[in-house]
Amino acid sequence: MSATDSSSYWGPHGATAVFPAVEADLFVDAVVIGGGMTGATTAYLLKKAGLTVALVERDRCGHGDTGHTSAHLTAITDGRFPELVRSFGRDHAEAIWDAGFAAIAEIARIVEEEHIDCDFTWVPGYLTERFDATDERGAAELQDIAEVTAQSGFDAAFVPAVPTLELAGVRFDGQARFNPITYLSALLQLVAGNGSHVFEQSPVDAVTDDPLTVKVGAHTISTSFVVVATHVPIIGKTNVLKATLLQTDLYPYSSYVLAARIEKGAWPDALIWDLSEPYHYIRLEPHSAHDVVIFGGEDHKTGQVKDTAERPDRLESLLHRFLPEAVVTRAWSGQVIETRDGIPYIGETSPRQFVITGFGGNGITFGTLGALMARDAAMGSPNPWAALFDVGRTRVVQGLWDYLKENKDYPYYMIRDRFAGAQGRSLRAVPAGEGRIIDLRGDRVAASRDAKGRLSVLSPVCPHMGCMVAWNTAESTWDCPCHGSRFSATGDVMSGPAEQGLSVYSRRDVEERS
Repeated sequence: MSATDSSSYWGPHGATAVFPAVEADLFVDAVVIGGGMTGATTAYLLKKAGLTVALVERDRCGHGDTGHTSAHLTAITDGRFPELVRSFGRDHAEAIWDAGFAAIAEIARIVEEEHIDCDFTWVPGYLTERFDATDERGAAELQDIAEVTAQSGFDAAFVPAVPTLELAGVRFDGQARFNPITYLSALLQLVAGNGSHVFEQSPVDAVTDDPLTVKVGAHTISTSFVVVATHVPIIGKTNVLKATLLQTDLYPYSSYVLAARIEKGAWPDALIWDLSEPYHYIRLEPHSAHDVVIFGGEDHKTGQVKDTAERPDRLESLLHRFLPEAVVTRAWSGQVIETRDGIPYIGETSPRQFVITGFGGNGITFGTLGALMARDAAMGSPNPWAALFDVGRTRVVQGLWDYLKENKDYPYYMIRDRFAGAQGRSLRAVPAGEGRIIDLRGDRVAASRDAKGRLSVLSPVCPHMGCMVAWNTAESTWDCPCHGSRFSATGDVMSGPAEQGLSVYSRRDVEERS
């Protein structure tokens, strides 16, 4: 291994501010235990909802698993979409991916609203053939994944050659990357103040009930709601048997990561991972005069292999197959937590104690989702994913569940189709008598052709409250799924509550984007 620095790439790139330890008793509306991405996001959302919050971290915020991430912001789960459909049914599989896209949308919203300079960038994601071998079976599997995923409306398309790698793959749009530590640091600064607190070097000794309190050394924090956002949940006020049963359903895996310096422009700005089991993953971190790739894999159950020193060496050898000039500068490891069925546990383990854990390879995404769900639980608001990810979900997942009905009043539904994906990238993909949402060089349009092939291109955004319309094949209309407005194929209002029609793209606009 050529690298000598075993610290994470993110360590020197925006370390968090120093916060005090708990030094007195206090009362807050909610206590969040854990100062990583999940805890910081939860504390931020709870404060924005009007609650006073104390975030309590046993060490330094961001110095645990958040600081060791590769920072892929992806809704694409470790379990491939066809596998989720077979395991949970199509509605549940769609809900799992929708939840991931909702989390990315929330991060994007926070970055924009709070003006956080963390290099947030939208990028595509690619699932490819194995980096270390290719065969026709890999390409066939990828074609099947693309087809099944696209049938649910997600933007998945088979590509015969992923840029630079020249391996077959599936392209997923709507993914992102950012600097996790600068983002985390900004959230922590937004939490502290106005009756809310961030505490470091403050290990929690106990959570007691009636009244609900969090014990930190000699001090007590009284509260009405506790969120356990540690990587593996502490027992808290759950009985020991129940907490132990939860912990035995969590499986820690070690994953190894390299940072390597490469020539500017030598690698595409995308999230890329392969069909290997365990899979490899790589992403770009651009710099002004050069680029850095962050490359990981070689996962194994923590503590169950002896060749840990060889894992980074194998990664470096594989990296040099497709980037022979890459200079490895850092090598570190992190830990991911898997669950029995491959999706996280998010929900109450006892009254007023909320747990968020088991993210697999989607730590930042599912951690943000858990924060949204914890906020809703604390405020007594419904959340469309509560039953799906609940800690005691076995019966619920196997039972009947109308996800769209549960989700119809949730804010994410209003932007769902913007992240679920366009149905193509060319107006030629729209047959006569049909309508589709098309991505024209980054702009989503609602395109339809009448029976004679005449094309109409409209804005897909309902002017009522900004939802994305969908094509009604039976009526040849554009319908709004949020509040029921309907529009003709040429954009005229047919029924409200919308009072204006869909904006029409001129022929010149269409030609410029085609």
